[in-house]
Amino acid sequence: MHGLAVVTTTGSGVLALAGIALVGILCQWLAWRVRVPAILFLLIAGVIAGPVSGWIDPDALFGDLLFPFVSLSVAVILFEGALTLRLKELRGHGGVVRRLVGPGMLLTWAVAALAAYWAVGFRAPIAALFGALVVVTGPTVITPLLRTVRPRRNVAEVLRWEGITIDPIGALLAVLVFEFLVAREQGGAWMHVASLFAQVLGAGLVVGGGAGWLWAVVLRREWVPDFLRNVTTLAVVAGVFAGADLLAPEAGLLAVTVLGMTLANLPRVPVDEILDFKESLSLLLISSLFVILAARVDFAQFEALGWGALLVLAAIQFLARPLTVALSTAGSSLEMRERALLAWIAPRGIIAAAVSAAFAPRMVELGFAEAELLVPMVFAVIVGTVVLQSLTAAPLARWLKVAEPEARGFLILGANPVARAIATALQAQDVPVVLADTNRDNIVAARMEGLDAWYGNPMSERGEQGIEWSPLGGLLALTPNRNLNLLAVRHYRPLFGAKNVYRIRGRLPKQRTTSDVLQQQLNPPQSQHGRVLFGDHASWPELTKRLRAGAQIKATNLTEEFGWEDWVSHNPDALPLFALDAKDRVFPYLSGHSEAATVETTAFPRVLALVSES
Repeated sequence: MHGLAVVTTTGSGVLALAGIALVGILCQWLAWRVRVPAILFLLIAGVIAGPVSGWIDPDALFGDLLFPFVSLSVAVILFEGALTLRLKELRGHGGVVRRLVGPGMLLTWAVAALAAYWAVGFRAPIAALFGALVVVTGPTVITPLLRTVRPRRNVAEVLRWEGITIDPIGALLAVLVFEFLVAREQGGAWMHVASLFAQVLGAGLVVGGGAGWLWAVVLRREWVPDFLRNVTTLAVVAGVFAGADLLAPEAGLLAVTVLGMTLANLPRVPVDEILDFKESLSLLLISSLFVILAARVDFAQFEALGWGALLVLAAIQFLARPLTVALSTAGSSLEMRERALLAWIAPRGIIAAAVSAAFAPRMVELGFAEAELLVPMVFAVIVGTVVLQSLTAAPLARWLKVAEPEARGFLILGANPVARAIATALQAQDVPVVLADTNRDNIVAARMEGLDAWYGNPMSERGEQGIEWSPLGGLLALTPNRNLNLLAVRHYRPLFGAKNVYRIRGRLPKQRTTSDVLQQQLNPPQSQHGRVLFGDHASWPELTKRLRAGAQIKATNLTEEFGWEDWVSHNPDALPLFALDAKDRVFPYLSGHSEAATVETTAFPRVLALVSES
């Protein structure tokens, strides 16, 4: 009988773990479809799975391993985010970010603590701890907002850097406040906090920086085979986190952040494959963590907060954030409208939820009964900021006129010679282009030609965070790999729309009948396979052949005196590529059908074509 009970319990645990992972990924998918931060759906799912239905009890499921699992998961998430922090990308706005995560963070802490003290009735120690917990934003909630809002690049870069760097710094602040409260009960609080701060800072910098330098040497010299590189890096992250924590309690988060930033900024360190692996793991961990932590929420505790929770949320949104941004952007080159948008966007994320869940029970043990309300109060701030800003940030950006204009640029998959020639021609017409390729030589060549090129897989989460998407409204898949082009088309259809994803042929098609051509003209390719570029005589090998023979992509202005028919008669062998309308919008010529060729010349006054040298 006892054996049957063990089997049943084990089976229930496996079912719960599998269900958490599945529900988390479904929430991520739903958030992707409706374009809001996934945290909202993850929290709702966790509440339904926990206090509403009773299906999941995280404390019973994980036991004593719950908070070690939460801490290690947060460490992996922070490391993955830190791998994207390249210092050269922050030129011009480093001072703003430093003030946001320095004095600005302290100002947010003070306002949030005072609001919790007066509006909810927290005693001063718990109010101070709450204020420290809610100073962090985070990339898991910032990135989806930026994709929806599409602010100017300098605003987006400030928000992205703030979100990643403030996570470990805010967690450190919360740790220092917590340790101060513990030490105060034993006497000597200030000396204890000063000593702890020095220990945490020293352990984090030394362990994280040293491990980062050593691991960079290992990766450069290829002492670890490719198939072990990702999992070994994961083990290094876990070891750095645990080792720093042994030297100084709670120094692990700072150490893994320093580890990631060191690897990201040292030269010739192959971190891209590691990022592809880590971002998938981070996505799974983030999804699971939010469901698990939300499942621990008690509705009765929300009722105990009363209307004071709304007052705290209002103080954070309408007082703390504007004051922080005003302090941090003083004297910067940011316009007032850009500062206003920065003052509105600061959703709270995973670190606030995870750290509050870890500290609340320990504060209750110290005799602070109201610490039971820390987790629901933090969750109220998370949900409130995410919902409010998701619904209002995009309209506000448009009203302030700091949203990017109509996206008329292209993400170009591939940085090969064909893609570079097309990108150069489009850029000459002031059309924004970003080339993405996993071939480093192609990327180097593109950058030397003055093109904006991104090294890595643009379909990864790192691509979503690293590429400036605001000016991009379509995809040109220009690689010789047909399967890769098709994969990119399917991936970007939901983002750009079926009419704005294009691919080039890998080879020329077989001879078609007149009926086939007529049918394709009446029904141009718009399926999940994407529209086929540049007419029936265009393919990647054909364009490569022409470019090697000396052909060039030239722009020609069309007028009523020199129209489309005149241009064709003067350039019988030319291959039309794009037409631009009076608003400089770009329309590619398509296989079997061309929107540009079927309208009047006055609507499309310019044509870009591949013209052979005569």
